[in-house]
Amino acid sequence: MVAIITTNMDIKIYKSLGLSPNEAKIYEALVEKGESSISQIAIAGKIHRRNAYDAINRLINKGLCFLIVSSKENRYNAVDPNKLTELVAEQKTELDKALPELLSKFRRREVPEEAYIYRGLEGQKNIFRDMLRVGKDSYFIGAKGGWYDPKIEAARVAFFKEANKKGIKFIQLFDHEIKVKMPEFPGHFSGKLQFRFLPKEYATNSAIHIFGDYVITYTGLVFGKVSDDIVFFVIRSKDLAESYRTWFWYMWEQSKEQRKINK
Repeated sequence: MVAIITTNMDIKIYKSLGLSPNEAKIYEALVEKGESSISQIAIAGKIHRRNAYDAINRLINKGLCFLIVSSKENRYNAVDPNKLTELVAEQKTELDKALPELLSKFRRREVPEEAYIYRGLEGQKNIFRDMLRVGKDSYFIGAKGGWYDPKIEAARVAFFKEANKKGIKFIQLFDHEIKVKMPEFPGHFSGKLQFRFLPKEYATNSAIHIFGDYVITYTGLVFGKVSDDIVFFVIRSKDLAESYRTWFWYMWEQSKEQRKINK
């Protein structure tokens, strides 16, 4: 009997490559055990024989396994797993072909003023992408180091790598309490940073972020964290963003001066 060991992580990887759970189980079985009959595969994977036939035919069409014709019972075997990297390359090629038209449609539908909401960790990643797309300097009122939440480390590292290439500057008015809550910060900030601290008596659990024509309001913030259910209120308005930047500079002048960090 063929034994199949497929972890949840494996299933996610295969799913991202366009394989169904049944296809993933069958492919791993063939990679591990080699040439097998459809009966062995169906029993080991606890897959109905008919479903196993359907799944293995799809794998053949995707070039991940092949048929070995026999006078008794046909058998199947897996193609070298390096084929999976070809699937990734093929997907990227298809995406690259479609992306220019998608971007063109996206830009055409943009309006001068709009308001919408992002949520959770994926919302913060969307903001990173928006900032890179806009490519303008970033201004923050009431910053609390939330971007350094370990849960978004990979996204943050990638973001700052691109932001530094684009020369984006970060001018931050940090909440005074960050000195106590995160004493190592902002010395570990990854971008080109200028910062000051708001007066202690003006500490809040909210923040305002301005870049380009965008104003984003953060609520319910804690130091060094981006909660899973956080809500980002996003407003796109050139006039409003310019107004917020004017108010930002007033608050900047009233706040304690700090050094400039260039990296």
